Amino acid sequence: MADSCDTCVNYVYDDDYECYCCECDLDEDEMSRFLSGNYNECPYYQLDNEYLIVRHQM
Repeated sequence: MADSCDTCVNYVYDDDYECYCCECDLDEDEMSRFLSGNYNECPYYQLDNEYLIVRHQM
């Protein structure tokens, strides 16, 4: 999958916090793995590729 959240469609800018945040709600186990660095692949990762979406619609 991905090794960076920067290319994920769920990684969006939050105006209230003035920073980028993940829109997915991780449960307690997933969050502890993520914070400890043992999170190899995100099950919620979706590539933010607009061209792929347009190609699919054609």
